[in-house]
Amino acid sequence: MNSPRLAVAQGSARHRALQLGGLALVALVLLWGAAQEPFRVGQLTSVLIFAIAISGLNLATGYTGLLSIGHSAFFGLGAYTTGVLVVTYDVEPMLTLPVATVLCFVLGFLVGLPALRIRGLYLALVTLAVGVAFPELVRRFTDLTGGAAGMVIRSKQLAPPEWTGLSLGQRGVWLYWVSAVTLIAVLLLVRNLTRSRTGMAMIATRDNEAAAASSGVHIASVKTIVFGLSGAITGLAGGLFAMYVGALSPDGSFTLLKSIELITGLFVGGAATLYGPVAGALAVVFIPYYSSDLASGHLSGIIFGAVLILIVFLMPEGVVGVLNRVMRRFVRVTPTSPAQKKRKTR
Repeated sequence: MNSPRLAVAQGSARHRALQLGGLALVALVLLWGAAQEPFRVGQLTSVLIFAIAISGLNLATGYTGLLSIGHSAFFGLGAYTTGVLVVTYDVEPMLTLPVATVLCFVLGFLVGLPALRIRGLYLALVTLAVGVAFPELVRRFTDLTGGAAGMVIRSKQLAPPEWTGLSLGQRGVWLYWVSAVTLIAVLLLVRNLTRSRTGMAMIATRDNEAAAASSGVHIASVKTIVFGLSGAITGLAGGLFAMYVGALSPDGSFTLLKSIELITGLFVGGAATLYGPVAGALAVVFIPYYSSDLASGHLSGIIFGAVLILIVFLMPEGVVGVLNRVMRRFVRVTPTSPAQKKRKTR
């Protein structure tokens, strides 16, 4: 194995310079995105929202090994929570997001309970049932959700807050920045969680439950709490999605196709990687868009599917997994030893 061209000690001045350079690059990319035409800003906002949703799925499926095919239910519950609170109770849209997050955490915790007894494909079938049931429940509660006819949120109700100084016509830019800040916060949460003792317990549960349990990991707590967090993050994305589209329908964006889209984005971007959801969201938003330019109708779907198969075949660890492997050939961050940490604290 070839040694990297540059070895950087964690916490060193060079390491901090690289981190600052990365932050500057992210800031420049976000500023560039905000300066685009409204249609492109809308596309990028969609990418940010889907990246948040996939990050939630990544916690359960990528890091903990709990295969879920029903995350469209969390996405839909978050969206309809925002929609109902705004339309029926005239609540400020931003204030609905914490409510959507809490409700989806509770639903995720309840869905995670069967994971205490079953796993693998059997757990996937349970989540599949939740995903299938959600659109039917939306249709049944017509007075609350609008049923099959759907629900429309008026543009005035989604106007940026007055303190921002933005007009109603700048709603797209406002939501872009809200989604960007939310994604950054979610990625920081995932990063800190997966690097903590809880994250080690999650990965141990994914790799070998019996060995993890024998090492003192409380499997039941890990599974239920992670499923709750996963649902909460995906529900948060659903609330942002409701603010983005302004119109909700059970047959539109909350069917099993949405779950498949989220799973596709996860594995294309790279499961159990921090930035995989971002790469996956870019893929599920822009590949269909550009494939529709090349062809129309069913042929567009065939091209989209072929591109995804090609990506998975050539990069089984995902786009970010390949990029990480390539980067390690050039730069490697070496962890600081306990002795070095003691010297720095003296």
